[in-house]
Amino acid sequence: MRKIIHIDLDAFYTSVEQRDNPQLREVPVVVGGRPESRGVVAAASYQARRFGIRSAMPMKTALRLCPQLVILPSRMDVYRQQSAQIRQIFLQYTQLVEPLALDECYLDVTDNLQSIPTATQTAMAIKQQIKEQLQLTASAGVASNKFLAKVASDMEKPDGLTVIKPYQVEAFLENLPVNKMWGVGPVTYEQLQQMQIQTIGQLRQLSLAELNRQWGKLGVRLYHLARGQDDRTVDPSDGRKSVSRETTFAQDLFSRPQIEQELAQLSTEVAQVLRTEKLRGRKVTLKVRYPNFHIQTRSQSQAGGWVEEEQIRQISQGLVQKTAVVEKGVRLLGVGVSSWWQENPRQLRLFD
Repeated sequence: MRKIIHIDLDAFYTSVEQRDNPQLREVPVVVGGRPESRGVVAAASYQARRFGIRSAMPMKTALRLCPQLVILPSRMDVYRQQSAQIRQIFLQYTQLVEPLALDECYLDVTDNLQSIPTATQTAMAIKQQIKEQLQLTASAGVASNKFLAKVASDMEKPDGLTVIKPYQVEAFLENLPVNKMWGVGPVTYEQLQQMQIQTIGQLRQLSLAELNRQWGKLGVRLYHLARGQDDRTVDPSDGRKSVSRETTFAQDLFSRPQIEQELAQLSTEVAQVLRTEKLRGRKVTLKVRYPNFHIQTRSQSQAGGWVEEEQIRQISQGLVQKTAVVEKGVRLLGVGVSSWWQENPRQLRLFD
C-alpha cells in the first residue's frame, strides 16, 4: 500500500503578492493582463473568488464583477523561485517528487526520509514548514494513489488536509460529481448527464463492458477510477512536461504576415526556455483562440531528432495553415514544445 500526498499551494501567485505587500492581504487581487489589452485572469485571490472571479476569465469581466479589483502583472521569476524553494522542502521528506505545475506536486512518502510514521503526519509537517519558511499556505490530500490524493487536496481549501483511508474510499467517492474524475471533460460530462449519471457512485453501477463499449479506453479508466483504483506511480524523472508561451492580442489578427511574425516571436521565447533548462523536445503544438473564444490546437512531431528554434517557427507556421485564422481572425496564439528527446535527466547531460 503506497502513501501518496498531493500538495497544492493555495492561490499561489496572488498569495505570493499578498505576502510581499501586506496592504493587499484582505483585498481582492488578481494576477494577469490589463483589461484594455484583452488581458485574462491568470490567478485570483480567495477574496476575489468571492465575487465569482476565476482564472482564464477576461479581465474586463472580472472588473465588472468587482470594480475595486487590484490587478497585478505576473512575476514569473519570483513564482518560479518560490516554487523551487518549496520543492527543496519536499525533497527533505522523499526523493519521489513529481511536479505538476509551479504550485502543485505529488509525493510518494511510502519510504519516508524523516522516518515519520504516517503520511498524514508527513503532510502536516510539510504544510507547517512551508508556512514557517515562506509564509504561504498549502492544501494536502493523503491517500493510497494519485487520483484519490488529488481529489482530496481540493476538498478543504485553503490550508486544508483531507485523508482518505482505504476503508473510506467507496464512501468518499459515492456522492462526488462525476466531473471530478480525470478524463471527464465537457463532452463526456454531457454524455453522462444524458444517461442520468451525476455522481461517481452512479457511474459505479455501470459494468466494465458497458463503459468499454461506450468510451473505449477512457471507459476502462473510468471504471477503475470510480472504484478508487489508480496504479500510476509518482514519477520524479521529468517534472516539466512541456514549455509553452502564448499571447492575447488587443485587436483580432487577420493578416498572415502579422500572425507569422507573432509565431516567430513565440518560437524564440520557447526556444530560449528550452536552452536555459537544457530540454530538447520533438513535438510542437500550436494553440489558437478565435474571437468567439473557441480554442483549436494542432500538433506535429519532428521525424528525427529534436526541434531547434528554426524548426519550432517553421512547424508552427505550417500548423497555422491548418486553421481558419485568416478567415475568422485570431484572439490568442500559443506555441509549445513537448515529448522530450531524453526522459532521463542524467542522459540529458551527455549533450551539454
